[in-house]
Amino acid sequence: MASLKDMRVRIAATKATQKITKAMQMVAASKLRRAQAAAEAARPYAERMEKVLGNIAASVAALDSAPALLRGTGRDQVHLLVVCTAERGLCGPFNSAIVRLARERINALIAQGKEVKLFCVGRKGYDQLKRQYEKLIIEHIELRAVRTIGFANAEEIANQIARLYAEGAFDVATLFFSRFKSVIAQIQTALQIIPPVFEGKAAAGAASVYDYEPDEEDILAELLPRNLAVQIFRALLENTASFYGAQMSAMDNATRNAGEMIKKQTLKYNRTRQAMITKELIEIISGAEAL
Repeated sequence: MASLKDMRVRIAATKATQKITKAMQMVAASKLRRAQAAAEAARPYAERMEKVLGNIAASVAALDSAPALLRGTGRDQVHLLVVCTAERGLCGPFNSAIVRLARERINALIAQGKEVKLFCVGRKGYDQLKRQYEKLIIEHIELRAVRTIGFANAEEIANQIARLYAEGAFDVATLFFSRFKSVIAQIQTALQIIPPVFEGKAAAGAASVYDYEPDEEDILAELLPRNLAVQIFRALLENTASFYGAQMSAMDNATRNAGEMIKKQTLKYNRTRQAMITKELIEIISGAEAL
């Protein structure tokens, strides 16, 4: 049985931990507001660019002159999975949920006889995936030193992916990230970025016919690489907001659990202390009566 001193030390340690989790919760809440605003501000631009590209691509997708990023290689044998996670933990199941979705896709593709390559963005996802799929990882980027995610970071990642595609390293690229919905809800998402899949692409052919200057091929050659960077930038912003939301929720749960543990430990300490006092009184009274 632990002594009273050990119990006091344990209670003090739990209270110190509670202060830390409460502080982390408040920090995550303050950062969440900015991250959520940035993620929501990036959505209209990314969605509008996707619609514009979808309308243009509907008329040239079947042509041999269409850019390689649009028409693809004509095969789907080699798949590149771009897994975006956080650089830090203490955020509940945020990182593991994204990795789980990627792992399910990896196993499904391997079962179909496909070749899989991994491009990891973020330390936590890399640490989890390398335990089982270290040989599949061809690139790893950490953003630990970046205090604020900028478009330049996404553009750097997009350039590396485009370079790998130009070298014939893969046929299809899919982006994995967590889309922010609320503090307690993040949606794990798999988005195919090469060749891009535009929503409503079939309906675009029935829409009004436009004349473009310059030609559609020239516009797509310029906008498709930028769209790749925009989608990655959006994913990074969504991931940041989702991370702080998950961390805020996890630290709130940890703070409440610490409070409950302190109550139980304090109750146990008081009961043990009372039992020891009662035992000492009985010994004193018994000794007095013996005299």
